[in-house]
Amino acid sequence: MSTEEKSAAPRSLAEALRVRDDVSLAALLRSRPDLITPVPTDLTQLATRAGTRASVVRALERLDRFALQTAEALAVAPDPASYGELLALMGGDEEDPAVAAALPRAVALLREQALVWGADDRLRLVRTARELLAPSPQHPSPTGLGPSVREATAGMSPGRIQEILGAVGLPSTHDSVSAVSALGALFADRRRMAALLAELPEESREVLARLVWGPPYGQVTHDPAPHLRALLDRGLLLPTAPGTVVLPREVALHLRAGRAHRAPEPVPPPVEAAATHRPQVVDATAAGQALAALATVEELLKEWDEGGPAVLRAGGLSVRDLKRTAVALDVPEPVAAFWVELAYGAGLIASDGEADERYAATPAYDEWRELPPAERWAHLAGTWLTTTRTPGVVGGRDAKDRTLSALGPNLDRSAAPEVRHRVLALLAGLPEGASPVEASVLARLRWERPLRGPQREQRETGTGDARDDDLRSRIARWTLSEAELLGVTGRGALAAPGRALIGAPEAPRPAAETEPRGPGDKLPVHHHRTPPAATAPTPAERAAATATAARLLAPLFPEPLDHVLLQADLTAVAPGPLERELADVLGVLADVESKGGATVYRFTAGSVRRALDAGQSAADLHAFLARHSRTPVPQPLTYLIDDVARRHGRLRVGAASAYVRCDDDATLDEILADKRAAALGLRRLAPTVLAAQADPAALLEGLRAIGFAPAAESAAGDVLIARADSRRTPPRAAPEPVPDGPPAPDDTLLAAAIRAVRAGDLASTTPRKPGPGGGEGDGGSGAPGGSLPRTGAAETLATMQAAVLTGEALWIGYVNAEGAASQRVIAPIRVEGGFVTAYDHTADEVRTYPLHRITGVAELADDAG
Repeated sequence: MSTEEKSAAPRSLAEALRVRDDVSLAALLRSRPDLITPVPTDLTQLATRAGTRASVVRALERLDRFALQTAEALAVAPDPASYGELLALMGGDEEDPAVAAALPRAVALLREQALVWGADDRLRLVRTARELLAPSPQHPSPTGLGPSVREATAGMSPGRIQEILGAVGLPSTHDSVSAVSALGALFADRRRMAALLAELPEESREVLARLVWGPPYGQVTHDPAPHLRALLDRGLLLPTAPGTVVLPREVALHLRAGRAHRAPEPVPPPVEAAATHRPQVVDATAAGQALAALATVEELLKEWDEGGPAVLRAGGLSVRDLKRTAVALDVPEPVAAFWVELAYGAGLIASDGEADERYAATPAYDEWRELPPAERWAHLAGTWLTTTRTPGVVGGRDAKDRTLSALGPNLDRSAAPEVRHRVLALLAGLPEGASPVEASVLARLRWERPLRGPQREQRETGTGDARDDDLRSRIARWTLSEAELLGVTGRGALAAPGRALIGAPEAPRPAAETEPRGPGDKLPVHHHRTPPAATAPTPAERAAATATAARLLAPLFPEPLDHVLLQADLTAVAPGPLERELADVLGVLADVESKGGATVYRFTAGSVRRALDAGQSAADLHAFLARHSRTPVPQPLTYLIDDVARRHGRLRVGAASAYVRCDDDATLDEILADKRAAALGLRRLAPTVLAAQADPAALLEGLRAIGFAPAAESAAGDVLIARADSRRTPPRAAPEPVPDGPPAPDDTLLAAAIRAVRAGDLASTTPRKPGPGGGEGDGGSGAPGGSLPRTGAAETLATMQAAVLTGEALWIGYVNAEGAASQRVIAPIRVEGGFVTAYDHTADEVRTYPLHRITGVAELADDAG
């Protein structure tokens, strides 16, 4: 490198950022949004923030596996390292062509994210990343490498180092530094190192083989065996503490044929397709699941229409209430938790906020029910895709070993939306109609976001079973099952509405349709490029995606029916989805007996009484059934309705404590004579009135259990009509997702932030003329460069007025009304009335500043750019 090139090379991360263009800076801030919160004042502050531990850890955790392996290799390489040295560490002596092809992309990614800076001949990993990834006894490197010879011999006596030189056949030196350098050079020389190892006994080479891939530390006694002594004498094992030895990095790299990792993974694993189906079959299956999902949510809300289960003191559903909900929906408890959480996330249920707090439907539920079926599904699916609530963790334990309950706190997992979207995107990359092999999806996700901690060390070193029990893998598995439940996928393959939901382009149809393959038939493997850094869609983009999904799903839904088939056994069969009005009335008049392609409803005395309680008369029910039945109304059903209606309301229950009144005193005599009514504490107040010790609700239920059909009445004596939708919470907002760190900035914010950072950098780095009290940049006050200039009021005013005449730019210090100090470069235009109007290069606009808030002023050097 020439002298000019060396002088032009960046000497720090701040200088490396300073030579970037706006597009490159925007890419950095988009991939690491924490750097822009708040907007840094200049590029030096941006570089400092990019090197903080929290920011670097976050950036490292978002690297794909090969980029992370590249960073780990740089952490054990010389600092700085050349691109050739890095390639040798990644590809080894064999120079893996796949590694050589993928390494430029990995280095470019590390550069873009400001984790690596410098030219190709002087690559530097930021100091914090090196500290995190470099090997140490407390934190072993994921590469399995140990310390270098220089690091391992730091506390060794000079005499012992000279003894090792003699044992390996090197001449002694006059100082330890040159001795360590000579030993390191020997270990890095392939030919001489091979000769040195050939002299060792087989047992010694077996010891090295056990340590070569890590961990590199071992234990020895105070009197080692001869084969261990041979290694210690030659420095192939170096002591780090009493009884502990380590394999030097240079020795391990020789034994590994120069590779830093046992298995570099430059190419992402492909997502394999297990089976394929015709797209029409997939879409039809998904539409059926979507219709079942809507029915399940409506059934859940119907269960909770008059007030759902109580809210636990700590929030959420009790285990008993979740079991009851699962029984009511006829699904397993984890699936019931999914539906409950989905309805909650969509804003359809919430707590009522009363003293005896219970869950109930919200007013938004009534609005949702009025939407077309496809739009209702799109609302649920869009909620599922973006919510951070994760029902899969229900039943687990939190950090305080408390059970996680459905609808309770601590169910948010900020990674859930990203994982769900990525899983669906991987499915969208398969041929249309193809379902994936689950293991290949999990492997791909682990490559894109490697694990950190013990599980990752097990995988790197080849020890342990490295089971897929990390959170991202579990969310991915839940995503595959939940997408099928919701109808986003059909038969495991992504359906057309699901593809639209994530904004994926429509998959190309093959030239010729093929017969569906069996589940055991493997499809060709499809490789994918690493996805670019995805930006979160805007609310408008999400709304457009859900609208498109609803539009694609609508034709797949069957037309709602306006009729049912009444049977002589007091049942009605709905051969498909029913119109809203018919479904609502029938849901009150009859009980659902079975669901599926056709829903079977059963009429009972209790269900008919429920319809009468809701304000219907016997004549209304007869007319309704005759109007909506394609078969004649069976005589048993007519008798059932007439019989219940004849007895309904003869008894009236109101509030005293409670009372029963009836025009037929014989009926009251019958109640008093019934032993089953003893618990109600009834006594006669008048020939047609009984008083009770029970409350009205308990009295109603008690009399109905005996076999009567009482009706509740108001204080005015009118029959109370109990509608199914009478219980609603006050208006409630749906729970907001918990973001995974700062939100990704949009283009407008990025442009403004970059403009502000560059202007601030101009203000802090522009050369100033030397002032009378000191050197350049002191602003005439002797202040060190980079601090705010300090000048008196008279000098500030005179300098401003002179700059107005000459048109020169000035450097000022300014304190705003909140007391925040900043430095700016301005070009004064006008000075009057205690204010200066100037073009502010920092804000890129004309502004007016009070002179009393300007701490000082300094002229810029003549050659300032």
